[in-house]
Amino acid sequence: MARIAGVDLPKKKRVEYALTYIYGIGLKSSKDILRAVNISFDKRVNDLSEDEVSIIAKKIQESYVVEGDLRKKVQMDIKALMDLGSYRGLRHRKGLPVRGQTTKNNARTRKGKRKTVGSKS
Repeated sequence: MARIAGVDLPKKKRVEYALTYIYGIGLKSSKDILRAVNISFDKRVNDLSEDEVSIIAKKIQESYVVEGDLRKKVQMDIKALMDLGSYRGLRHRKGLPVRGQTTKNNARTRKGKRKTVGSKS
């Protein structure tokens, strides 16, 4: 079983797609990593040797910010926006869409369950 950056990679998948299970690595980054370490994209994870796994892990560690460190960085960036009082920070604080989406009809995922304002009784 290949374990890179604290993530167990699925055994039966091709390496280029399996690497995308690591938070912070997409398909482009995955292909760049495999190209840099000269490993075929077609290879399956269970066909990788221990040396190849360690080479991939070393390349990821030296070139990319992934998993816990990246999650922490994203949270710190959001907190900085909120502390600054920027428009995006205020939207984060209120739990509304941040990237310009309309909220009149949609945005239920971000706004949460409907809250009834004035019920007539």
